[in-house]
Amino acid sequence: MITLRQANEADNAALWDMLEPVIRAGETYALETDLDRADALAFWCGEGHEVWIAEIGPERLGTYYLCANKRGPGDHVANCGYISHPDAQGRGVARAMLDHSLDRARESGFLAMQFNAVVATNARALDIWYRAGFEQTGVNRAAFRHPSAGLVDMFILYRPL
Repeated sequence: MITLRQANEADNAALWDMLEPVIRAGETYALETDLDRADALAFWCGEGHEVWIAEIGPERLGTYYLCANKRGPGDHVANCGYISHPDAQGRGVARAMLDHSLDRARESGFLAMQFNAVVATNARALDIWYRAGFEQTGVNRAAFRHPSAGLVDMFILYRPL
């Protein structure tokens, strides 16, 4: 059974274990691939971020953050970032985090959720987001330098809550 709980400072090592391979791969987040632990944690656990850990028993298999997409008059739209541990594939962790984040966003008073930069080659994530009712509302052409696919598009996805 997948459980989700808010992360705390004691989770920093586990967060880094999940963040580092994704950052180093450079395939899904527009972050420097040589980002160090402190900067990666500062990004993931940034001001205004509510950070969650997905677990099956003692295994920490995923994390997501929830925050306002914009400030001021745009703060009614949520934004999230998600990372699943490679051992989580096929175990429903990504979908559990998405469902949980949609519920948390509603509970927090958000009216919609928007993903600003989904890399076009991230087929697994796109499949989950589309099946959950997200629609592509924009595209930034050749906005991401993928390490093996070259310049690829980034999509903006949106869903009312």
